[in-house]
Amino acid sequence: MTDQGDTTSAVPAAAPSGAAAVFGDRMPAAIRFVEILADTGVTHGLIGPREVPRLWERHVLNCAVIEDAFPQGAKLIDVGSGAGLPGVALAIARPDLDIHLVEPMQRRTDWLTTTVTNLGLDNVTVHRGRAEEFVGVLSAPWLTARAVARIAKLARWCVPLLDGRGTVVAMKGRSAQEELEADRRELNKLGLVEAAITSHGSTVLDEPTLTLDLTFQPKTRVAKGKKKR
Repeated sequence: MTDQGDTTSAVPAAAPSGAAAVFGDRMPAAIRFVEILADTGVTHGLIGPREVPRLWERHVLNCAVIEDAFPQGAKLIDVGSGAGLPGVALAIARPDLDIHLVEPMQRRTDWLTTTVTNLGLDNVTVHRGRAEEFVGVLSAPWLTARAVARIAKLARWCVPLLDGRGTVVAMKGRSAQEELEADRRELNKLGLVEAAITSHGSTVLDEPTLTLDLTFQPKTRVAKGKKKR
């Protein structure tokens, strides 16, 4: 739920020293993104006013540090992109990535489209709709999501969008291990072949970002009348 409290004193903190190490010469775009989040991100209900002073540490930098999970030039889908976290933050930090933001709400996709244009991000495409609506239309070897759903439910939405064997990099924080253990049986049914919990940004964040990295191999269907050997 979005905090609708007083916004008069909501001012973003200065960029932390570690931000430059992540964004490099793209820092002006990162700063501009934080300014947009603090302004229209709040008025459009995407960011709570109380989050504004900690936009860098808790949101933008927190998301950008997972850029080390993706190989050079990777195609990536951000499911339930919302305020562009992590998708837009990743697009700024990694202009080589081909990023697709999937978001069902019209007002959010309108905001994302305007924000992407204002930031001059030519490596981002915005799609309106639910993940399941893009099965057979949009696919990639890498998917990511932040605060969307428990991992089993998220995987059910994401696995059909994987381009062959692929990996879901889910931002899960401290709940990662518990969710993996509780939902592993269902994940196995979806074709899970590898699972790891990865820490990101330990040199630039007081509390590193944790991701649950799940690699799936789609199960091949056997044609009628043929048997597996």
